[in-house]
Formats: sequence, structure tokens, C-alpha cells
Amino acid sequence: MAKNISYDDLTNLLKEAHEKFKNENSGANADYIPYLAGIDSSLFGIALVLPDGRTIETGDTQYRFGIESVSKVLTAALIIEEYGAQEVLKRIGADATGLPFNSIMAILLEKDHPSTPLVNAGAITACSMVKPTGDSDAKWKTIMDFFTRMCGSAPQLIDELYKSESATNFNNKSIAWLLKNYGRIYDDPDMALDLYTRQCSLGVTTLQLAAAAATIALDGTNPLTKKAVLKPEHTAPLTSLIATVGFYERTGDWLYTSGIPAKSGVGGGILAVMPGSFGLAAFSPRLDESGNSVRAQKAVRYIINKLGLNVFKDTALTVK
Repeated sequence: MAKNISYDDLTNLLKEAHEKFKNENSGANADYIPYLAGIDSSLFGIALVLPDGRTIETGDTQYRFGIESVSKVLTAALIIEEYGAQEVLKRIGADATGLPFNSIMAILLEKDHPSTPLVNAGAITACSMVKPTGDSDAKWKTIMDFFTRMCGSAPQLIDELYKSESATNFNNKSIAWLLKNYGRIYDDPDMALDLYTRQCSLGVTTLQLAAAAATIALDGTNPLTKKAVLKPEHTAPLTSLIATVGFYERTGDWLYTSGIPAKSGVGGGILAVMPGSFGLAAFSPRLDESGNSVRAQKAVRYIINKLGLNVFKDTALTVK
């Protein structure tokens, strides 16, 4: 069933969501990464990108924040493009762990399998798969070029965040070498870990995340640049990964209450994909106990519920 809404009414809905949750002060900034602990916790932005390239923004949508785990979606998209969906399933997998995003136990329970490219283990493996093999600079260029095409403009490395992440990533070092022991790292493990740490340290805006979400939602074509980034047949497998593990151990609760596949990051960002309709993103630094932005998830859920959209029922949105 198609739903219709005017551009002005949709704009007002985003503003309404921002106003409703801007004073929500539960949760706290991530403090295990020193840089993130110092971000202004009052920042809050929401952005939406439509199929025809029209955008809606409210709040701090031009502030560059650490993309963190949302970057896993883009690297997963990259290796699906490079290897095909079936090969990624074979080398990494697509199962939710039901455990925290940085779990070492998940690797042991899965009997050496990284499980999904959207948890730390699978994302480090994904970075090891990025072509060309053995060349860190060339791999980084591949990642940056692809992220730029997905976002419609270039992310920028936040050097202070990269240094902060590199100085505190002991758990991820353990993950990388455990995967090496099991033969699930496909290049040098230290290189793969560094690439993963760097990609998590990229600064993006809420609008850039919304553009990346829209690219996935619209069969792989970025509506801002009008350029094809993903093969259409790769967007459904990618969206399924987001749906199954986007909020880690809280993913089931998220889908049950929101009806939209979304991926969070401890930098405070959320990327949400409504196939065929739009890409939506929100950002605010205060996190709940699972590492998901409190304001951002409430705003995204509110918008989707108000629109009456849900990936599990036959609905599509037309914006006049």
C-alpha cells in the first residue's frame, strides 16, 4: 500500500522529532575512547535523502563526527562489490552473534567464524579482504574512494580520533590475531586492524550518512550524485546484514519497535534504510548501555512510526 506525504509535511515531521528529543539527556558519551568522551553531548542532527535527490536536514547535520561502527556497512558493501555476496557469506558469514560488537567469545562460540561483517571481528576480516592484497596505501585509497561515492562527498580522517582509537584497541588486536590463528584473516592482521581503526576514525556528517543510506535504499545509485555505486542485486544482501545485527544484541528490539533496518555507531550516528523510499540518518553522542545513540534512535523510530512505514509490511512512501 502506497503512502503519500508532501515534502513540507515530511520536513515538519523531522523538525518535530528533533524538537521532541533534543532535551533527552539519558545515556552518556562513549568514554573508553578518550576523543569521544570530549564531544559536546548536546549535538543532535537528523537528515533524510529522497530518491530524486531532495534532502531534509534539521539540527547539527553538518557537524563531522566519528563514523565508528557505521563504517562497517560501507566496507561490507565494498567487499560484496569486489567478491560477490556469496563469497562474503563463505568467508565471513551473515549471522547475528547476539553478543556485544567487540566480543571475542562470539568467535569461539562460532567455531572460528567471524559471523558477520557488521561486528568487529567480521569488519577486521572485511578490511583484510579489500583489494589489492598486501598494499596498505592502495587498500586505504580503495576504501576512501568507495566511502566517498557512497556518501556523495569525501569523509575526512579525524586524526585525534585515529590516535585515540589506536592507543586503546587492545581488544581488537586480540580479535585480529585470533582470526589469524583460525585462518580467517586474508591479509596481514596488523594491516587489517589499522585499516579498520582508520575507517572508524573517519569524520562524516549526518547528511553524508543519509546519502549512503539512500544509495542502499535505491538499488545502489546515489541520489545526490546520480552515479551507480552498488550493483542492484547487492543491496538486498547488504540490507539484510543491517537488519540482523545493526543494533548488536538489541537488534531484535529495534526492528520490533521501528520496522526499519539501521546501523548504529558509538560516535553517535545511526544510518537507516527504507528500501525504495529514502535514506535516513541521525546523530547525537549520548549512548545507551549497548552503545546506541539515545536521541538518534528515538528520533528515527518516531519518524518511521509516524509515517506508518515498516519493511515487514507492504508499504511505500511517495513524497510530493
